[in-house]
Amino acid sequence: MASEGKARGGRMASHATTSNAALACQARQQRLRSTEIGSMSMAPLRQAPGIATPLLARAIASPLLARVAMFIVLALQIVAAGACWTGAYALAIGGDLPGARPALNLAMSSFAAFLFAMHLGGMWFGYWIRQEGLQLTHIGLLVWSVAAFLLFNLPLA
Repeated sequence: MASEGKARGGRMASHATTSNAALACQARQQRLRSTEIGSMSMAPLRQAPGIATPLLARAIASPLLARVAMFIVLALQIVAAGACWTGAYALAIGGDLPGARPALNLAMSSFAAFLFAMHLGGMWFGYWIRQEGLQLTHIGLLVWSVAAFLLFNLPLA
């Protein structure tokens, strides 16, 4: 009986220690999330092993500015998606490329605009140092948007 109580007590103590560690980890993650929003804070450059670079002076820790930037990108994405659906509908249902072209051009222009914004923002905050895959994704999508723009605007016949 006594050994059974000790075993239960040991398990309870280790469970409490595990719970405390989990709570401490959650609190730490919450603090990080509240102070470092996305890449504008240049958090990837501070992750182990940290990279000492003068570019860290460009970091923006203001959550308000990060949210404003994201709302601008979101607005451009909504315009691009709406124009793309409008142009795709006119092209698929109406079969009229000249009629769909203005909406498709707006879609590709909006898409390219937010990709430029993301790329230039990433260049300012040094995302090529630790987020090279993200940079290559932005470049690849920009190439595709230019190709789609050319497809809809160059005479192919």
